[in-house]
Amino acid sequence: MNEKSALLIQKQITAKGIVQGVGFRPYVYRLADTLKLKGTVLNDSRGVEVVLQGSKEQIDAFIFELQTAPPALARIDELICIQQDIIEVFEQFIILKSETNDSQAIVAVSADKSTCQDCLDEINSPANRHYLYPFTNCTNCGPRYTIINQLPYDRHLTSMASFSMCDDCAKAYHDPLDRRYHAQPVSCPTCGPQLRLYVENEWVDCPSQHVIGITIKLLSQGKIIALKGLGGFHLICDATNEQAVSRLRQRKKRPAKPLAVMVPNLQQAQRLATGTDSEWQVLSSAERPITLLDKLSPRNGEKPLLADSVAPGIDRIGLFLPYTPLHHLLLDVFNKPIVATSANRSGEPIIGDIAGIFTCLDDVVDAIVDHNRPIANACDDSVVQVINEQLQVIRLARGYAPLTLSHGLTTSSIKPILAVGAQQKNTIALAFNRNMILSPHIGDLFSIEADQYFKDNLATFKRLYQFRPSAIVSDHHPDYSPSKWARQFVQHHHGVDLVSIQHHFAHILSVMATNQYQQKVIGFSFDGTGLGDDGELWGSEVMLVDTSQFTTLGHFSSFKLIGGEQAIKQPVRILLSLLFETLSLEKVKQLPISAIQKLSNTTLNNLHKLWLNNHHCIPCRSVGRLFDALAVALGLIDTNQFEGQAGMMIESQAAKMDLSHQHPSIDLPELSITSLEVDNKTVWQSQALFHQIINLISQVQTPNDTLISHLCHQFIQAIADAVNDIAQQYPQYPLVFSGGVFQNKRLLTRCLIDANNQQHQVLPSQYVPVNDGGIALGQLWHGLNNQQNDNLITKLN
Repeated sequence: MNEKSALLIQKQITAKGIVQGVGFRPYVYRLADTLKLKGTVLNDSRGVEVVLQGSKEQIDAFIFELQTAPPALARIDELICIQQDIIEVFEQFIILKSETNDSQAIVAVSADKSTCQDCLDEINSPANRHYLYPFTNCTNCGPRYTIINQLPYDRHLTSMASFSMCDDCAKAYHDPLDRRYHAQPVSCPTCGPQLRLYVENEWVDCPSQHVIGITIKLLSQGKIIALKGLGGFHLICDATNEQAVSRLRQRKKRPAKPLAVMVPNLQQAQRLATGTDSEWQVLSSAERPITLLDKLSPRNGEKPLLADSVAPGIDRIGLFLPYTPLHHLLLDVFNKPIVATSANRSGEPIIGDIAGIFTCLDDVVDAIVDHNRPIANACDDSVVQVINEQLQVIRLARGYAPLTLSHGLTTSSIKPILAVGAQQKNTIALAFNRNMILSPHIGDLFSIEADQYFKDNLATFKRLYQFRPSAIVSDHHPDYSPSKWARQFVQHHHGVDLVSIQHHFAHILSVMATNQYQQKVIGFSFDGTGLGDDGELWGSEVMLVDTSQFTTLGHFSSFKLIGGEQAIKQPVRILLSLLFETLSLEKVKQLPISAIQKLSNTTLNNLHKLWLNNHHCIPCRSVGRLFDALAVALGLIDTNQFEGQAGMMIESQAAKMDLSHQHPSIDLPELSITSLEVDNKTVWQSQALFHQIINLISQVQTPNDTLISHLCHQFIQAIADAVNDIAQQYPQYPLVFSGGVFQNKRLLTRCLIDANNQQHQVLPSQYVPVNDGGIALGQLWHGLNNQQNDNLITKLN
C-alpha cells in the first residue's frame, strides 16, 4: 500500500510530565517530518498536545518512537492517544504558538543537565563558532532550574535576559530543525556570558580562554580557587596535592568530612575506584551526580593517586565527572582529579554570587573564577550511590531536582498543599493539580543564613508556580524552624489549615509517595533522632503504616542522652549511658576503652550522677546513636566531627569482612540482638547488645584490627537479622526501609537480600532521599490523602 492510497486517520496525542522547556516540540516536529506526517504541536495547560494525520502505520511508528526514545531531558509520565474525526486536512506539520490563556497552566521545571556530546564536539572543533566557549549549550543540555526567574520558561524571564542573541544564535534559536531551537540559554563567544578572574586582590583583564589557562597554572601551584558553576561556587584544588587539600581543610575548618573529587573522564575514575556497570552508568549519566564508590587500593609499592586527606579513614570516595563546558575545558588540560566541594561556611548554603565569596570565604581562597550569567536559584551537587543495582539518592539536587512526580490520585479536587520538611537536610514539597514537586536540597537550618535560604526557596516556588497553599504540613517537633514558620504563616493567613505529623511516620510515607502507594506497609524507620509522640527521641521504629496513621510494632530499648544534644557531639556519653545500665561506675572506669580512659574521674563521676538522677538527660532509642556508641567503644572516633561519621567508619571496617562467610582466621562469637515483648511491641535490648560487645573488647584488652572489623560486621549483621525476623511475621505487607541509617550500604544490601530470599516485596525509594531530605514528600503524601479529615487538622486562630 503506497502513501497516496493509505487510509488517512487523525490522532490527538497528549504528553504529560516534564515535556516543556526540554526540546519536546522540535523533537516532535523532526519525528513527524521523518515519518511524513502532517499536523500540529503546541504546549498547553496539560503538557504537549500533538495532532497527527497519516496512515495508521505511520502514526503507530510515531507513538512507538516517542515512548521508547523521547527527548534526552524529557520525562513522559502519561501519554494519552485519542482517535478523532478529520475535519480539516493538513498540508504540513507546524509548531503552533503555546496556549497561555489558561491561568492554571503548569510547566514542570526541568533540572539542569550536563553538557551533551554534540556540544562537546563543537567546543573541541577549531572550525566551530563555539570553539573553547565555556557556556556552550543546546536544547539537550545546560542550565534550566538555576536560570529561571519565573514561568513560562522564556528567555526574557531567565538569567539570559540581558544577553541579546547575535544573528547566528538567533537563526539557530528559531529553526525547528536545529537542536538549539528555543534553547533559552543559547549563546556563543560573540553574544554570551564571559569568564573573569580575581587574583592577588584584583580583577585580571583577559579573555575567557586565558582565564582557564591561568586557573590551571594556579591549580598546579597548589592554590585554592572559588569556581562558579551552574548552581553555585565550588572550592577547587589539586586532589593529588596533600598540602593543597590539607590547606583547604584547615581554611574551611572541615577536619574530617570526605571531599568530593571531580575527575576528567571515566578512565581516571576507574583508576581511583571500583564499580559495577550500574555504578559507572550512574556516574556517566546526564545528571552527573557525585557517586559514592569503593576506593581502589594502590598496588604494592604504588603511591596513592589521591591525597590521603581527601577521604580519611573510610574506604569510599565521592567521584563525579565534568558537567559544564567550563569543567571540561579546565580538566581536559589539567588532566588530574580536583577536589570540588561546595563553597560555603560549615552548615550554611552553597554560595551563588561573588559577593558571598568575598564576604564568607575571602580568607579561604587564593583566586576566584566568576562569570556574568547570574544564578537565579542556587543548587548544590546531587550525591548518590548504587545499592543492590538500585539508585539511592542521598542529596537531591542538580540534575534531579526539582523532582516532579504525579500523585496518581483520582480525586477531582486536589487542594494546593505545602510541606515544609525537617530541620536537617531540609527540602520543601508542593502538591497541586496532578503534581507533587520536591525541591532541591536546602540543607540544615541551624543559622540565620540557612533560615533565609529556606525562605528564599519558598519564595522561588511560590513565584514559579503562582502557588498559594490551602494547607501546610510540618513535623511534630515544635522547635524545628520549618514548624515555627508554618505556625506563623497559618496565623497570618486566614483559611490555611495546619497539619503536623511524626517524623518517622513521614520517612515511611515518603517512599510510599514516590511509589504512589496507599495501602498498608511495614516500615523500618532508622535514623539519628526525631521527636516521638511520647516525648522520647525515636529512631529505630518498626511501623505498620497507611496514609493516615501508624502503629508501632517494635523499636530498640531506650537509653539516656547524658547532657542532651551534647551527647551527640561527644558520643562517649551515649556509650556510658548504655554501660551504666549493666555495670557499676567502678567497673566502667576499668574498661579498656580509650575514650573512657581519657575522661577524668571527676568527669566520669559527674556524668554518672547526671545519668543516675536523670538530670539533663533525654531518653532516646535511635539506631544512629547506637552506631555512635560502637564507634567510640572501638576507638574509631572520640567526637562526631560530621554527621554520619560513625556509620561511615563502621561500614569501612565491616568491609574488611566478607559478607558471605566467616574469615577463616577468626574464631569469635557472633553478636545477637535479644528482644522482649512489651505492650505488644518487640523491644530490642540495646543494653544487652553492648554488654556482649564490651565483654569481647575486655577479653582482648586492646581492640585489634581483627576484632574491630569482626564487631563492625557483626553489629550490622545483627541489626539486619533483627529486621528480617520482624519482616517475616508480616509477609502480606510490602516493606519500606527509610531513614538515614539505611544509607549504610552493607545494612541495606543485607536487608534487601533477605527480603528477596523471602520473596517479600520492597518499595524502592527511587529518586527520593531516605534521609531527612525525603521528609517533605512524606508529609505531602499524608496531606494529599487526608485533605478531608478534619481530625488531623490543627486550626490556629
